[in-house]
Order: sequence, then C-alpha cells, then structure tokens
Amino acid sequence: MASLLLFGCGYLGRRVADIWLTNKQQVVAVTRFAERAAVWKQEGIEPRVGDVADAESLGALPLSDTVLFAVGFDRRAGATIESVFVTGLRNVLDRLPKKTQRIIYISSTGVYGQNDGQWVDENAICQPTRPGAKACLAAERLLFQHPLGRRAIVLRAAGLYGPRRIPRRREIENGEAIPVPAAGFLNLVHVDDAARVVRTVACADRQQLSKIYNVSDGAPVQRADYFRELARLLQSPPPTFATPDPSSHAAQRATTDKRVSNLRLREELGASFQFPDYRHGLADILSAERAAR
Repeated sequence: MASLLLFGCGYLGRRVADIWLTNKQQVVAVTRFAERAAVWKQEGIEPRVGDVADAESLGALPLSDTVLFAVGFDRRAGATIESVFVTGLRNVLDRLPKKTQRIIYISSTGVYGQNDGQWVDENAICQPTRPGAKACLAAERLLFQHPLGRRAIVLRAAGLYGPRRIPRRREIENGEAIPVPAAGFLNLVHVDDAARVVRTVACADRQQLSKIYNVSDGAPVQRADYFRELARLLQSPPPTFATPDPSSHAAQRATTDKRVSNLRLREELGASFQFPDYRHGLADILSAERAAR
C-alpha cells in the first residue's frame, strides 16, 4: 500500500490526501488541533496531533512511502515564519525513519526575485525579496543538505487558485479599487492541477526525477488582464486599481515581475493540466458555483 505522511492538510494538502484516499491508500496527517484530528478520522485520514515548530510534540513519525511537507504560515499561531518553514522542516526531517522513500517539499515561485518580466526556469538565480520566499529558499537548502535530501523533490508552486479561492474576487464584486499595480505578471496554477502534480511526482521512478520543478500552468498573465476577465465572468464593472500600502503583502509581491516556465515538468514527467490557463480555471469554478445554486 502506497502511504502518505502529510504535514499541512490545508488547501492543497487536503486535495492531495483525497487522491490517496480515492485510491484506497493510507493517509496519515499531522495537525495542531485535536478537534480537527477528530474530523479527519471520520473522513478516513489517520490523524496525529503535533506541531512542526515544537519538536517534542511530533513524537516518533511513521514510515511512509511519501512524505509531503505543505505547511502554510498561520500568523495567528504566534510563531515566526522561519520557525515554521525552516525549523519545522528540520524537526520533521530529524524524526523521519531513515527508510523514508520520498520527501516532497512545497516551496514557492517567490524564490525567484526577478522584476523585469523575464522567463524563469529551475536554473534561474534565486534572490527572493519577501520574508516568506526567503524562508522557502532556506528550507529548500536545508532539505538538500540533510541526509534524507537525496530522496527529496522540491515543487515551487505558483499562486494557487480554485474553488473558494479566487484572488481579489471580493473587491471585484463590490466595485472596490484593487490595491495592486495593474502591470506585472501573475503566475498561477489551479489547486487541483497542483495536487495531481504531487501525485505524479510521488509515483514517478526516482531515476526520472530532477530535484526541483516549477508547478505553474505556464501561462502567465498581466494582472490587469486577469482582473478584467474575472470582472467579465462575474458580470461586474471593469476593475480599477489603487496604490497598495508599501508595507502590505500585495506591495511586496508586486516588487517581482517574472514569467514562470513549467517546461521541465511537462517534458520530464509528461504533466498536463486540466486548466491550462486562468480563463479555463475561472470559468470552471464559476460555472460549478452556478450549477450548485
């Protein structure tokens, strides 16, 4: 039985877990919350209560065919982003059985700091500017330096969107000015496509795998074009834009401007996308919403 040990059973991780469950395979997931663990158990997931930032809480970790570290940063938890992304990953690695077969780490295309609209692939220079992206890059380096690193694959994910997560939908529907620059590229991937990529990487022959893959739909779009299409689909007025607060996450994200290539993923693993660009993805999400009403 191909088993999955999951850290970060959130927006992406839960969809990955569902793929394993659909295939009648074991899923063990770690959470900080006992009440969440109780719900997961009813849904077929074997829960473990622990916090990656607290090494002692993890206890002895089970042997699994695939370990997925897809932990997000919860600002309400009171931990630093480094303690979650970097120290948390170290805590997990140090407690995994030495016979663990494959480790998949969900990183971010934010590790690329280019700001001139150029195409970037996995060989591009990484000069992240945002704290989260810096922590992701530090975690990548920690992973590859660890004894288990030779069994590790890093997936640098573009911006995830999907059901219940459409960037800036509220502002568009309310006719509010969007606090982001109109210019600059967005790199996106539908969450269901990203989950399928995780499964593909988990099942691939190790000899076929590179160490790093960009997980993006490969169809970057200018922000203004994305928001215009979203407004059209929502039957809302055309978007307007406002200068963001310089200290906001939106302003920090806008300091980079690049187009992310997914050529390695497609050529080496034959990956294809159900939603090859944001137009297909948004149309499907909103169509499903209308059908459910």
